[in-house]
Amino acid sequence: MNRALPRAAGRAVAAPPGLGFSGRVLAGGRVLLGPVEIRAEAGRWTCLLGPSGVGKSTLLHCFSGLSEGLCLDGAVTADDGRPLPGRIALMAQSDGLLPWLSLIDNVTLGARLRAQPRARDRARALLDRVGLGGLAGRKPHALSGGQRQRAALARTLYEDRPVVLLDEPFSALDVANRARMQDLAAAQLSGRTVLHVTHDPAEAARLGERIAILTARGVEWIEAGGGAAPRAPDRAEVLEMTGRLTRRLLEAA
Repeated sequence: MNRALPRAAGRAVAAPPGLGFSGRVLAGGRVLLGPVEIRAEAGRWTCLLGPSGVGKSTLLHCFSGLSEGLCLDGAVTADDGRPLPGRIALMAQSDGLLPWLSLIDNVTLGARLRAQPRARDRARALLDRVGLGGLAGRKPHALSGGQRQRAALARTLYEDRPVVLLDEPFSALDVANRARMQDLAAAQLSGRTVLHVTHDPAEAARLGERIAILTARGVEWIEAGGGAAPRAPDRAEVLEMTGRLTRRLLEAA
């Protein structure tokens, strides 16, 4: 069973807000997303599937504030009415590790940039949980792609935010490590508002409390089943949901 890691010292995690997006996003006059309305419910794990190029990553960039060069024709909101900056952790598709920093310094980079004390013991505990406990002093060039992705997950968990945006967070991992990291993330992010972009129907079937398929025609919501996440990958309900999502993605392609 996964044990929860301690909170970051001196900071309690506030109740997570729900997220809302309505409208469209353009770049150079070209529509990248929408028009569409999407809501991620407070304290729940929402999985978002859909064809490549439909705007899933663009949506995460809008929520995270990394929307330079994009034109938002609409609104990004939190349902508690408070600003989102400072309450979100984003794990992007690229691991974003700085090549000149050690693994542990990459995990604690956010605290360093904010001029806050770095909880190195907590960072080491996270690296141990993602299977990199003996590699804390290594630089990113000495790691495999899967190890780098696990380091990026450790950095995201270290941020300890009430809202977490995940963009293909397990895509570089082998089957066994993927299942382990899914289990770890589900345990550590329980009760947070999670918006998780994935191309893997089986992943959505394991982790999603709410599942949405985004296409050029809009959003289709599909009720998740099979009990609390993370669900066993060979559970009948998970296999059925995986097949159902795969059929819907084929129809949407």
